[in-house]
Amino acid sequence: MSPPRSDLTPLRLIWLAIALLGGVMALWRGEVLWHGARGTEMVAQVALGLWCMVETMVRRNWAAFLTYPALALGIGCALPLYLFIRSRRIT
Repeated sequence: MSPPRSDLTPLRLIWLAIALLGGVMALWRGEVLWHGARGTEMVAQVALGLWCMVETMVRRNWAAFLTYPALALGIGCALPLYLFIRSRRIT
């Protein structure tokens, strides 16, 4: 009998660490709720939000919707969080 495999691969841990770093940086700089976001960042956030919605409808990966609240902290938190969620092993 083999030991259970962990879902936290090194790459997933890196995505999670970057997401946490992006969230902490946004809070530290006071860039919460899109305060101080530039136009290009807003476009990137809209694109990520649309991508999450469309891919969730295809893959039924409902956890990807956790990306939406993270968008309030900026793309630096939301994108790595989405990559963390998306990179889990498919069973």
